[in-house]
Amino acid sequence: MDKLDINKIQQLVKNEKIRWTNHVIIRLLQRNITQDDVKKAILNGEIIEEYEDSYPYPSCLIYGINLNNTVIHIVCGSNGEELWIITAYYPDSIEWENDWKTRKEKK
Repeated sequence: MDKLDINKIQQLVKNEKIRWTNHVIIRLLQRNITQDDVKKAILNGEIIEEYEDSYPYPSCLIYGINLNNTVIHIVCGSNGEELWIITAYYPDSIEWENDWKTRKEKK
């Protein structure tokens, strides 16, 4: 499988080729994030980490802006035909630098 590409991921979102797992639906409800927030953030987002060895598909972490103009992170994977949303969350300042794209060094 090719390396994940933000343009291909965004095209899957535009074509509604998204799989929402039960896990992610529960997490979105817990975190007050909507499916539309996730879609918008992916459509304006960028890949900030890649997990090429993820099972069953390569996955990545996307930085994007939701409907309320707030930064969210989305972990998703793809087999090239569908986009699997794994989780989404609001990044925190404990783990992330002020740009919300760079992980802080572990001490």
